[in-house]
Amino acid sequence: MGYIPLFLTIAGASLLFFMTVKYTLQRKISLQRDLLNSLGKLSPELQIPADSFPNPDEILEKLKESKKKQPKIEEALEIVRELKVNRMQYNRLIKKAPYNWVAAIGGFREI
Repeated sequence: MGYIPLFLTIAGASLLFFMTVKYTLQRKISLQRDLLNSLGKLSPELQIPADSFPNPDEILEKLKESKKKQPKIEEALEIVRELKVNRMQYNRLIKKAPYNWVAAIGGFREI
């Protein structure tokens, strides 16, 4: 009888950890989509596909090629920076030891 509360506590902590990490990963993916949508609305000539996550470096090259007014380019560059940071944090998180188990079970892939 003494081991049952111990097993329940470990199971609860594991479940809570899994749910928290899964929520964090989903939030980062939705932030990436939101940033891509806002960049697409700001610069429609970039033609960003809605179903995939393009490389922010490629978006930056397309942005440099397009001739836009200076304030819009600065806004777009800030969004691209946020895209890069979010992508780096997400990819780093799913490579770390306890988080990669949740990523493997949850089916999360690199952006």
